This record gives sequence, structure tokens and C-alpha cells, in this order.
Amino acid sequence: MTPELVVLLAGRRVGLVRSNPKGRLTFTYDPAWSESRDAYPLSLTMPIAAAEHGSTAIETFIWGLLPDNEQVLERWAMRFQVSAHNPFALIANVGEDCAGAVQFVRPERLEEVQGGGADRVDWLEEAEIADRLRLLRKDHAAWRLPRDTGQFSLAGAQPKTALLFEKGRWGIPSGRLPTTHILKPSLSHFDGHAENEHACLALARALGMPAARSRVERFGRELAIVVERYDRLRFGEGILRVHQVDMCQALAVLPVHKYQNEGGPGIGEIIELLRTHSTQRGDDIQTFLDGISLNWLIAGTDAHAKNYSLLLGGGPFVRLAPLYDVASILPYDEFHLPKVKLSMKIGEEYRLGGIGLRQWKVLAKAVRIDESRLLDRLVDMARRVPDAIHDVREATLRDGLAQPMLEKLETRLVLRAQHCLRLLQSS
Repeated sequence: MTPELVVLLAGRRVGLVRSNPKGRLTFTYDPAWSESRDAYPLSLTMPIAAAEHGSTAIETFIWGLLPDNEQVLERWAMRFQVSAHNPFALIANVGEDCAGAVQFVRPERLEEVQGGGADRVDWLEEAEIADRLRLLRKDHAAWRLPRDTGQFSLAGAQPKTALLFEKGRWGIPSGRLPTTHILKPSLSHFDGHAENEHACLALARALGMPAARSRVERFGRELAIVVERYDRLRFGEGILRVHQVDMCQALAVLPVHKYQNEGGPGIGEIIELLRTHSTQRGDDIQTFLDGISLNWLIAGTDAHAKNYSLLLGGGPFVRLAPLYDVASILPYDEFHLPKVKLSMKIGEEYRLGGIGLRQWKVLAKAVRIDESRLLDRLVDMARRVPDAIHDVREATLRDGLAQPMLEKLETRLVLRAQHCLRLLQSS
């Protein structure tokens, strides 16, 4: 029998993924899903109009759900006794809780999962979470312990885990029950990184951008940034999975090519994608450009294509997701700012030291955006950054975050904003 996995979106069966004897995958929509009025695609690369989709589209999509960390994949491969290069085999073991609304369920578990028989939460004490975070800092592959039953997978290279937060308790969910928060421990090589990301997300919101909500929380002696999942929606006593795809998945680009200089999508490609598919393309293009502008201002060097996503729903509904994974390198002395490169080039230039007024004008022309409007928003954002980051810093102090890195971030971000303003106002 051909190995297969049932694909669910928000708990509803939408199709099957099959792996042939040579390991090539196909994805087929169920007619009941594709003919329903509220259907939406698994990804933009797999439109509902075509019943079956080939290996490239579905493999790229699955790889986009798995961590792009070889250490994690190798550890999972050993644990599940499969190949680390086999996305079907990997997702078969961790795919019941992924980014977005998708679940990959083994056929023999389908009735139990859909019927609620697999619903379970293993509640954790604070000390247990602290132990897990401590282990995760040392071993980036320790997303779950061997005895855990709840499956989950998250993309990215940074160590993290996902848990359910319900009525003041943290737990590991199974079956239909989703995780609701992502926990990232502090990084030993970037002091205060959790606080950094938390402050930069708050800064984005202060400047009027939709961004994931976060807090920095201490579990025993362990500190972590706790990010509320925007792809989970609470209604009454339930939690609904909301579907999303990152920009690499939406453009059929493998995660290993997420950086533009390694073949990944650039600003122009993402804007064209939004022009073609977004149901509010003007707003979404502006938000995306605001995100690009923010990362230039704060020296956010890891804003690659996997750190921007689309929300998908019936109707059709296609919108740019809130910003996430936003952080600045400004507080870290080991970086020489003029030579640091952004993940996507602006006006044919990656280096921060080479990006100024001319490069933004080149970008505006290349992506067919009104130059004056783009520059006016950039200038306005640069002027607002000092007050906004001061307010964010005051809020972190009220929350008890006395990390010295935050003071350094505020000081250097003010200087950076002033420098960027001078560049934009040069003739």
C-alpha cells in the first residue's frame, strides 16, 4: 500500500499526501473540500482548481513546516528511525500541530484525532518548563522530550518549543488541541535576545504595524520570550487554527534558499505576490514595505522570506500576517554596522552602509511604488522611533525587565534613527 497522510485544515479533511516507492510525493484534494463554498488552498502553489499537485509543490510546503536546523532534523530522524532527508517521514511523526491550520494525520489515527479521542493535555509545573528551557538552550533539538505524546513542528533555526496556555496553566496538547504560544529561551551568544525581540515587536506595534504579541517571562531561573500565536484564534471555550503560509512556501522556494542572496525571494517578488493574491493588496503592500523600512531602521538583519507570511481562508481571504521574529543587532558590539547585510536588498544593495536615499528611490521605481509616499513614510517613521522606543523601554521597566541590553538598544536605536533621517533628507 502506498504510504499516505490525511491532511486537515482547521480540523476538516481536505486531501491526501502520498509517497510512491521512489519517495516522490503527490497531494490530492478531496472533492468534498474543493467543491465546498468556503474552501481555500493548502498553499498558493496548490490551487484548488487542480485536483492533484506534484512533488515540488507539496515537498516545498512540508519542508517549510519543518525546522531548518540540521541538528534538530538529525535528532528527529534518529528518534523516529527515518531519514533526515525525507520530509514525508518526518512530518508523519510531528505533523499534528504545525504553523497555520494544517495537520498531517496517519490514517489509522484519523478517527481518534477528528473525534476527540486523542485530545489530551499533559500539564506542566513551572519547574518542569524551566528544565525544558534549560535543556533547549544546551540542545536545540530538545523541542519535546521522548516521553511526550503531543506532536508539533515549527520552522526556523532558533531553539523554541510550543505549548498550550489555558486558564493560567501551561501544557502539552495532543489531538485536536493546538498549541497557543511559542517559547524561545535566551541565547547564550546574544545577551538579552529574548528582551530584544520583545522590545522590537512592541516597537513595531507602537509605530502602527500589526505584529505578534509577546512578553518576557521567567520560569524559575530561566528566561524566555513568550509569543502569542496569531495563527490561533480563541472563540468561547475553543481554539481555532488559522491557516498561514510563509513567503517561501507561497513561492515554492525551499527553506535553504530563504535569503535572497542564496536564491530566495526579494522585495519585488513578494510585492508582486501581494498584488496578485491579497484581498487587501494596498494595505498589505504598505504593511510589508513598513516592515522592510523598520528592519532597515533597527538593523534587523534576519528578515528573510520565511519571516513574512500570508493568512489564508475561505472567500477567498488572503492577507499579510502580522510581523514576527523582529530583532535588532544594534546592541551587539561584535557587528560592524556599515558592513552588515540585510536579508533582502534595497535598491540593489544589501549592506546597511550602502543604503541611503538613492537606494530607496531605486526600490520604489523597481516595484512600481509612489516614490514620494514611500520616502515620506520612511522619514515619518525615523522621526517617531526615538519617542516610540523610549515608551517601549519605559513599559519594559514597569514589567520588571531591567536587562542592560534594552538600555543599549534604546540609545543606539535613537542614534540610528537620526542617522537614517539625515540619509533620507540628503539632496
